[in-house]
Amino acid sequence: MTGGFPLLRLALYRRRRMISALAVGIAAFEALIVVITTTVTPDQIFGASGRKLPDAFKAFSGSNGDVSIASYPGLLGAGLTHPFWIAMQLTAVGSLAAAAVAADVEAGTIELLMVRPVSRARLLAERTAALVLVSLLLNAAATLAVSVGVALLPALSDAVPQSGVYAAGLLGFGFALCLTGPALAVSAAGRSRTRVMGVTIALGAVGFAVNFVAMAWSKAAPLRFVSPFHYYTPGDALAHGTVPWGQFGVLAGVGAAGILLAFGLVARRDLAP
Repeated sequence: MTGGFPLLRLALYRRRRMISALAVGIAAFEALIVVITTTVTPDQIFGASGRKLPDAFKAFSGSNGDVSIASYPGLLGAGLTHPFWIAMQLTAVGSLAAAAVAADVEAGTIELLMVRPVSRARLLAERTAALVLVSLLLNAAATLAVSVGVALLPALSDAVPQSGVYAAGLLGFGFALCLTGPALAVSAAGRSRTRVMGVTIALGAVGFAVNFVAMAWSKAAPLRFVSPFHYYTPGDALAHGTVPWGQFGVLAGVGAAGILLAFGLVARRDLAP
């Protein structure tokens, strides 16, 4: 257990097939969204231009502002908030976060690691790095697929700047970090990989539902601030071509806080099965 980041490399190696499948799958899905977006125009999907859609529909395009799903940025944004995209992110975060600590405690293999010359902090640091790298890979694959589509198709390049594609990709990475922190904290404190997966799924699926309800029902509007999807707005980024740094800061800040909490928990907890 000396140099070369063995725990990081081992974490990636053990899940190499899953990582490859997720990366290929998310890139292929975004490429499909690009094709569908240009094959069937927004007017054909939603009717005559100028039709006013309910504000809640903005949740499906990843927008808190004036970007309607009945537009090219809105349709591409829908691909970056689609349940399939969310599922890919949740699978990566939940699987690798559970393996960081909780899975070894549950299986009783954590003691085999702790008798080696490796500290708890190093164990968590290298496994956290593996998770961050995988999240970066998935969002880079999705971003590249959308970027190539926008570059090759004039209808999209006229409506969506390349800077917006990369801004949306950066927000996607921020969203993954927002899930990573709490998931790692649960893994650092828990003894069950199922609980880590459950928390990760709740943050993603319930978070989306809360944001949708908050946009659809005025009395629930304050709840939108507790959902990561209020800050993850790829539709707005695609349309305006800029990174909403305040929103990215919230997403990354939640992730960083969760990671710091995970280090504190794993340093003090009993690792016995």
